[in-house]
Amino acid sequence: MKPTLRARLTLIYAGLFLLAGILLLAVTYALFSNQLSRDRRVIIQGTYLSPPATGTPTPIPGGGQTPRKDLYVMNSDGDVLTGVDAERVMREQNARVKAAATKTLLAQGSIALVLVGGLATGFGWLVAGRVLAPLHRVTDTARRIAAAPAAGRGLHERIALKGPDDEVKSLADAFDTMVERLDHSFDGQRRFVANASHELRTPLTLGRALVEVAMHRKTASEDLLQLGGTLLEINARHEQLIGGLLLLADSEKQVTATYPVNLADVITHVAAQLTPEADTAGVTLTTDSGDAPTTGDALLLERLVHNLVENGIRHNLADHGWVRVTSRRTDDVAEVEVVNSGPSVPPYEVEALFKPFHRLGADRLVGAKGAGLGLSIVQSVAQAHGGSVRAVPRPDGGLAITVRLPVDPG
Repeated sequence: MKPTLRARLTLIYAGLFLLAGILLLAVTYALFSNQLSRDRRVIIQGTYLSPPATGTPTPIPGGGQTPRKDLYVMNSDGDVLTGVDAERVMREQNARVKAAATKTLLAQGSIALVLVGGLATGFGWLVAGRVLAPLHRVTDTARRIAAAPAAGRGLHERIALKGPDDEVKSLADAFDTMVERLDHSFDGQRRFVANASHELRTPLTLGRALVEVAMHRKTASEDLLQLGGTLLEINARHEQLIGGLLLLADSEKQVTATYPVNLADVITHVAAQLTPEADTAGVTLTTDSGDAPTTGDALLLERLVHNLVENGIRHNLADHGWVRVTSRRTDDVAEVEVVNSGPSVPPYEVEALFKPFHRLGADRLVGAKGAGLGLSIVQSVAQAHGGSVRAVPRPDGGLAITVRLPVDPG
């Protein structure tokens, strides 16, 4: 059974501290030995012969004088000292040795402790970083997934951690399993929307054809023509809704095939398409097509601009509204800005406008224009191209919507 991460960390740090302690003891011992090995006067304890106090020699067996054991030392001048002087010199010598030992242990030992402690800390930092590196991989992968522009984006990321079967690997494997299931769930949702939209298109197309055939009969009455016109209008709204769902599902996928696209050409083309609708609604449509090169899917980017301009025309003031479309390049960003007049939009409602099927105020009614997917598609297309969308309410009513996309360096 392989040791756990906790056991390995415990063994590593215990070994490091043990090694540091041994090294510290060795360095301290070396410094202390070096201090004591310096040249000093040697203290000698021995025996010498002295006459008795009376001055008369004391006979001993075999003749001679009486031996007397006493302490004597040699000072720095080479003189032999005995008695009180010898004891004083001994005390001074002991004090000097003690002071030297204290200096070595406190001063030089402290320096050695700091150096060895710093060395142990450095090794501990390196070893801990290496041991905990898998956790950084888990964190980085989770951050990349969380920073993805859309909810289903980035779920293809996997940690795929290699190494011992410990707690960190178990965490990484569980994270990979969770992300894989989420990825399958989002893919299934997108496939369902696309398949359902395709399946619904067939009966709508067939119903539209049957209504048109009935309306074009010579025997068709006025009531039948009126009913047919109403059915065709309802059918067109359903087709628009299904088309929007299909486009929303496609725009939430990762854009793989990208080509150079100049947004100036896109807004000129879209403006030419929507000018008749603007004239019918009494809205003045103006463009300022500055150079704004980017890369991406040309059809999706055209739909992005088309939805913005169409939204600005439809949600505007009757007979005297206006829409201004601008493209420009700012540093490393290509921008498209659509500003329109219109009803006042509360700031707290702006973010909700980008949600699917959300409409503002009276536009929430069933008979409102559009399917409520226009800005949702705009946001999805912009995010699929690595860009962003920002909407700001105008003080006089209407919105100023800015799309920012990465500029084409070529």
